[in-house]
Amino acid sequence: MDLTRIQNLSLSNISTFALRCAVDLDISGHIQAYGRPMPLNELARSIPIPPEKDSMLGRLMTLLVHQGIFVQSEAGYQLTPASELLQTEGSNVGAYVRLVTDAEFIKIWGRLSEVLKESGEGSLFEKVFDGKQLWEFVKEKPEYGKLFDEAMASLSNSLMRGLVASYPHIFDGLNTLVDVGGGNGAAVKIIAEAFPKLRCTVFDLPHVVAKALENNSFDVVGGDMFEKIPPADVIFLKNVLHDWGDEDCIRILKRCKEALESNKNGGKVIVVDIIIGFESNDPKSIETSLFFDISMMGLFGSKERNKQEWHDVIIGAGYSDYKIYPVQLGVNSVIELYP
Repeated sequence: MDLTRIQNLSLSNISTFALRCAVDLDISGHIQAYGRPMPLNELARSIPIPPEKDSMLGRLMTLLVHQGIFVQSEAGYQLTPASELLQTEGSNVGAYVRLVTDAEFIKIWGRLSEVLKESGEGSLFEKVFDGKQLWEFVKEKPEYGKLFDEAMASLSNSLMRGLVASYPHIFDGLNTLVDVGGGNGAAVKIIAEAFPKLRCTVFDLPHVVAKALENNSFDVVGGDMFEKIPPADVIFLKNVLHDWGDEDCIRILKRCKEALESNKNGGKVIVVDIIIGFESNDPKSIETSLFFDISMMGLFGSKERNKQEWHDVIIGAGYSDYKIYPVQLGVNSVIELYP
């Protein structure tokens, strides 16, 4: 029924905050530590919660089981591949869940219709936070800056392990790599560990790379990607371009092209980002990419791009050709750009 659909959408934030609750209580960690299917009462005592709240926890778990986060048998609850991502150890994306469900960040969506009717440029985030961009906000508030860094690193860890496993051939024959907008080096660390002969560099704003992971497997260079990028055989851009509008994307890609042209071996650009609707018949994947698009619109005034929009910015930046690989990284695709 149409009414059920509207009710479902209106109440869907309950699923979001049920997931947030699972992260806050570290339910995945408790089940993992138990080592076998975990009964409700054992889970409740392990967290711990008061006995009178056991039934509330059970109802929460019923929803999370329905959502595919956990599975339930007569013996108790077990992890799924999704809830394994929420464990404290390993590719934990719990920090990302905490970031996008934080009260400061979610309040922008309550202003969406109001801001849409206002004239003027600027992202929804800027309108709500008195002209501050997200980057300024997290820089001024260390607690959010720390959470933001942890969230980006947690996503990067999961995504990059998938990348080096599924696309090892894209690094064949390369000697040097620069990760542009690489933050604290979480992504490039995984590349460097997977391909130890590849000399890797993380490149970001000076105050960002100052927090780079202490690691001997990669170099650190501070700078501005809109001005100049260090030369390398491959320039790597993971989830960077979706933060920027088309004009800025073209500027960044031109600087990447210049870095390749100043490199004696030539090279290529590798972009890891979303292509809306590309090779996907899965409604959930398409919906997730559309969620990301609206998220980029709200946070940065930018967007996710479809195949034609990617073509336009790549060719607009002066590249002669490009290749899009079959999707093996969830909603993210891999694009190679050739100068």
